[in-house]
Amino acid sequence: MILKEQKAEIIQKFGGSPTNTGLTEVQIALLTARIQDITHHLNTHKKDNHTRRGLIKLVNKRKRLLNYLAKKDIERYRKIISVLNIRK
Repeated sequence: MILKEQKAEIIQKFGGSPTNTGLTEVQIALLTARIQDITHHLNTHKKDNHTRRGLIKLVNKRKRLLNYLAKKDIERYRKIISVLNIRK
């Protein structure tokens, strides 16, 4: 689970201000943090299929946001995937 302080730090880093939570990069970064946390949980609880389904939904949502960002501004897309170490 992402703590309130960690979430605020991510928003500050990618959004510039604590209230700029709607920015695509902030949403992608928050989803990435949740995905990493759930992945760690599933490494220890391999048969937790309900959580696995939620993880797949989060990954698909992040993918849609990344596709949107790639269409809208390719430079911002390249920057976010390099900072978060996602994709190839």
